[in-house]
Amino acid sequence: MDNNSRRKFFGKFAALAAATATSARLFGQQPAAARTPDVTGSRGNHVHNGIYYFSGTGSNDGYSKEDHVTVTDPFEKHVTRALDALKKSLERVGSSMDNILNMQVFICLPSADGVTAPTGKARFDAYTEHYKALNKIYGTYFSPGKAPSRAFMAVDWIPGDSLVEFVGSALVVNPPSTSSKNS
Repeated sequence: MDNNSRRKFFGKFAALAAATATSARLFGQQPAAARTPDVTGSRGNHVHNGIYYFSGTGSNDGYSKEDHVTVTDPFEKHVTRALDALKKSLERVGSSMDNILNMQVFICLPSADGVTAPTGKARFDAYTEHYKALNKIYGTYFSPGKAPSRAFMAVDWIPGDSLVEFVGSALVVNPPSTSSKNS
């Protein structure tokens, strides 16, 4: 490649780069303003543009180590505690259970020394029983017709000795004042 064709190539490249850089101005588009999310809570829970994103609310969230449940405790206790923790978390940011937009529900079977893990149809039946138990409790946390869309997944393990975990988002309808967020 001789010098003249290199100059033409880089000249065309520079012109293309300049045209691309000014196209937003040419078409009257404004660059999106940088937004700093309002971070609330821990483990990735945060409010952004009026939506509360909660990640990983399990049966031991918001409880002291002295009030810790283990995988050998009844599944229903895990569900109730996780939903209570989620409800408190939503209320702290100015939302409620009825304002949940969508949710993913993860459950697992107990995995501990001395606990025999079911296999085959027995495993399927155990997950089915957990699903039924969760649904009985889950429905009591929402006003009629207000339960959010959800996905339900069975997994092998959930962190924090929990047998259930909720992940999702909710509309913030009554945000707390900025002074109460910092306390």
